[in-house]
Amino acid sequence: MRALHIAGTGMMAQQTNVEVISNNIANINTTGYKRRRAEFQDLIYQNLRRSGSQSAEAGTVLPSGAQIGLGVRTAAIYRITEQGSLQPTGNRFDIAIRGNGYFQVQLPTGETAYTRDGTFGLSPEGVIVTAEGFPVAPGIVVPANARDVTINANGEVFAALDGQVAPQNVGQLQLAIFPNEGGLEAIGDNLLLATPASGQPQTGAPGSPGFGNVLQGYVETSNVNIVQEVTNLITAQRAYEMNSRVITAADEMLSTLSRMR
Repeated sequence: MRALHIAGTGMMAQQTNVEVISNNIANINTTGYKRRRAEFQDLIYQNLRRSGSQSAEAGTVLPSGAQIGLGVRTAAIYRITEQGSLQPTGNRFDIAIRGNGYFQVQLPTGETAYTRDGTFGLSPEGVIVTAEGFPVAPGIVVPANARDVTINANGEVFAALDGQVAPQNVGQLQLAIFPNEGGLEAIGDNLLLATPASGQPQTGAPGSPGFGNVLQGYVETSNVNIVQEVTNLITAQRAYEMNSRVITAADEMLSTLSRMR
């Protein structure tokens, strides 16, 4: 009976849906996190009677065929890249992006990763680094004798030094944008990698055409809407229950057949 297999694919699909929703809820306080959404597609259809086929020697054709669907499958899990709220932190090395773009992070493997998480700090050498200690491109070094650091909307980093009236420009942060942000591969630790689906990154200074600005002393919060996620969770749970009832009904039908004499 096809219903057993069809309902089974439905339960697997809703299980994936619940897993995606639970990951969103788990990351509700993750800095720079972008919520995910599961998308599904129906499986191949079995034709019992093909529409448009000839039904008589007179040349009449079937106006409508008979197709039986074979279930559902997960097509993709999309990343929703809408802007999260900006939350003040008071930390001078916390930086939020307002608009398009990703910070570039140099990994120990030599690869470049990308992130919206701007919770930065300084390494022992004074380099601006992520919470994991990875340098943020282009590797800006803040002098050890700097009494204050200011980062403007264009990503320029100014260090106020003792004995100098004007602050010293020690570098400018660079952002990256992609033709298809949804094609980036998440590797954990709030980091993403470029893939053939994302396209090649285009780098530029904050505030340049197509690039967002940066805001010192702020971080971008997760864009997860808890009310929407709980609603989606209830919907997925009900869909899972309905598919399980289909399996129960199909099992009872098969039991009835097996008891026939």
